[in-house]
Amino acid sequence: MKKYARIVQCDERGQIVIPKEVRTALRVEEGTGFYVYTIEDEGFLLKIIPRKDLADHDKMVEEVKKNAQKLNIKKENIDKSLKKTARGNFQDI
Repeated sequence: MKKYARIVQCDERGQIVIPKEVRTALRVEEGTGFYVYTIEDEGFLLKIIPRKDLADHDKMVEEVKKNAQKLNIKKENIDKSLKKTARGNFQDI
């Protein structure tokens, strides 16, 4: 496992930037999906979701859509992401 010693900061919307060398090494492109695992009192772990697996998460997608307003997510962005997945614009891992 390669280590990348970087400090990144969270902005007011809760977003962080994944450094370019990390994105390049892991082939992370716009639209790449991630599982987010919380590690109690420590932080979180992002795991890339392979495109073929992302389409199999209808229940999870419906739950996100149901709570979109609470999560400050636009439902149309969820739909756009799903369309990208269907067209194969997410990268295969």
